[in-house]
Amino acid sequence: MKHCVVIGGGVVGLTTAWALLQRGHSVTLIEREAEVAEGASRANGGQLSYRYVSPLADAGVPLKALRWLLDPDGPLRFKPEASWAQWSWMLAFLRNCRGPVNRRTTARLLALGAFSQASFARLRDEAALGDVIALRTPGKLVVYRKPAEFARVAARASRGAEQALSHDDCVALEPALAQFEEGEATLAGGIFTPGEAVADCHAFCRALHERLLAHERFRGRLGARVEGFMLDGRGAVLGVRTSQGQSQSNVAADATVLAAGLHSRALAAGVGVELPLYPLKGYSLTAPIAAGHRPPEVSVTDFEKKILYARIGNELRVAAMVDLVGDDLSLDAGRLASLQRSVRATFPNAADYDRAVPWAGLRPATPSGAPIVGASGVPGLWLNVGHGALGFTFSFATADIVAELVSGRASPLPLDGLSL
Repeated sequence: MKHCVVIGGGVVGLTTAWALLQRGHSVTLIEREAEVAEGASRANGGQLSYRYVSPLADAGVPLKALRWLLDPDGPLRFKPEASWAQWSWMLAFLRNCRGPVNRRTTARLLALGAFSQASFARLRDEAALGDVIALRTPGKLVVYRKPAEFARVAARASRGAEQALSHDDCVALEPALAQFEEGEATLAGGIFTPGEAVADCHAFCRALHERLLAHERFRGRLGARVEGFMLDGRGAVLGVRTSQGQSQSNVAADATVLAAGLHSRALAAGVGVELPLYPLKGYSLTAPIAAGHRPPEVSVTDFEKKILYARIGNELRVAAMVDLVGDDLSLDAGRLASLQRSVRATFPNAADYDRAVPWAGLRPATPSGAPIVGASGVPGLWLNVGHGALGFTFSFATADIVAELVSGRASPLPLDGLSL
């Protein structure tokens, strides 16, 4: 049995801690915030999209990005910085914007998604989470406004498990689409993926943290900042140096897992490991659903506007936008107003948008869209980072992979394209 330190109390760190405990190790989890799941896990889109995993980097995306930047209500914003991290990430992203590269990455992520679905089902049984996470499996419907774009993806969908649906089929599947805006565009059709799920990621994290705290081999330290790593004479990681309030302490470990989202960059750099992570800032609105509202029951993504709608319990979660603006967590009033205009036009009677709670989060993304899992190159330090917008979806798989590796066993999936 090993003593493991997990750095990060979001969904990736919490699932990693659980997977390590299930394999007989003891775990100390260290989170810089006073509560778990206060970063990208707080109010994200709530998607468990095991089959809809196509990465952002693809052929044609750079040209689309130029059009988005010129649209005041477009899904993309870019603020140039005098930052090597930003420009090196963007150059690497452009290298991944090729069809063959996208197809290889998508194939890897599909395998990871299938494994994660099985891992999630096992964790739910082990942790006895019950109904507290508002889990539903309504399927995912991606709707298209432009007939040419829909025809292109419909031809590809006919060769897979996805279902291409006409305008009328989409409305029959999801009657709330009868509200879909008219004038500037009509609904051309959609691609439906059965079995995709939605859940409350924040509620999941809090429930799993409660289960962890009840475990005899778990210790949690909230409000503790990791300042760096303890090293031996050969440069191997032997644990972490932390500060908590006015006190400082070291936590020794046989294995240390870095799962701290964007904060992982600076910590890894301290031992000479460069992580290709950059924040993709996203926004969400969480609006209450009352009697008389007609929210979509299926998880709906508006492809052209890049806006996702998911009913989570008695609330409608609307998530959107990719802003490359650095480590900026501010709530941009203009972006929120743009999102409000779009959702009110698309689903005008889905929820009480006047009472919607806004949120912004930084999704730690790699240029390829694939997470980085496994060995860091520094003995004693393991990585579980870079999940981007699919942290909730992939966390169960990557937690199991890291736990197996830390236990001295082979990864249950090939790590080609998923390792540093």
